[in-house]
Amino acid sequence: MANPRVTENITIENAHILFRNFSGRESKYNRAGQRNFCVYIDDPDLAQRLIDDGWNIRVREPRDEGEPPRHYLQVAVSFDNIPPTVYMLTKRKKVKLDEESIATLDFAEIRNIDLTIRPYNWVIQEGTKNEKSGVKAYLRTMYVVIDEDEFAEKYASDEYPQE
Repeated sequence: MANPRVTENITIENAHILFRNFSGRESKYNRAGQRNFCVYIDDPDLAQRLIDDGWNIRVREPRDEGEPPRHYLQVAVSFDNIPPTVYMLTKRKKVKLDEESIATLDFAEIRNIDLTIRPYNWVIQEGTKNEKSGVKAYLRTMYVVIDEDEFAEKYASDEYPQE
């Protein structure tokens, strides 16, 4: 039996992300062209609710003794059907990222992220004994504040002659 349909978005302020692949590069864990990242779900009650609703919450074992395991969710970044709204912010400007420019986030020094994830309910082999269902996470909106290097401010306001 399928889980009840999930319709509520997940909003996370001051999110911590890991395993960034905004460029969609092929790797041991990723097929070419699939853009995604993972986000920690720090509230254990929220993580359990999401698991109960059918979201694919994974657990990352602690690196150091005494630390608790951390829950996280892989989030797809797709520009195909419903493209996400993504802004990169610096001290001086706010830039909307598109399918081409979003790859810059793979190696950016990020200070803060606020994001909204939308659910996509899926079912395979519906009505059979092999029926499976779940909820896939897609990025809806994201605001990324970048930590600029010490020279960014100095050179941002200077005009230089064209060569």
